[in-house]
Amino acid sequence: MRALLFLDVDGTLLPFGAAGSYPLYEPAFPLPAAVTDHPLLARVDPALGARLMSLGCELVWSTTWGDDANTVLAPWLGLPRLPLVDWPDADDEDERSGLHWKTRSLVAWAAGRPFVWVDDEITDADRSWVAARHPERALLHRVDHQAGLTEGDFAVLEEWLTRM
Repeated sequence: MRALLFLDVDGTLLPFGAAGSYPLYEPAFPLPAAVTDHPLLARVDPALGARLMSLGCELVWSTTWGDDANTVLAPWLGLPRLPLVDWPDADDEDERSGLHWKTRSLVAWAAGRPFVWVDDEITDADRSWVAARHPERALLHRVDHQAGLTEGDFAVLEEWLTRM
């Protein structure tokens, strides 16, 4: 059974920039003329798509971008249309406990399958909650929002997937 990889966008694929690299909209990668109307896309490394596909996981968008992840990001990254996690309304209990508002939905979506969640907002509360309630292996990997996904992050993901 292939592992799921829940993929956030903001702060993960779309870095918010290291100190001194602002403004936020400063392009890092040249955009083709057809997509220059989306200023944030130039901050997403198009090579990330091939790296993600090479992991051998079933990729799933776990982002507030909604279907824009498929219509804007997927073509830029060379990814096929991916499934999207639908988000329920925020749960006040989760906020009080420190649980990320995505955590319950991702575990429900995984339905007992092994998964990786890549996000810039994961906390120890999320890791503990998943470990106590998810019957399969799960890796909740926090990415530095200023850098986005790096080779170091991919090394962690590859090592975990190899051990799985």
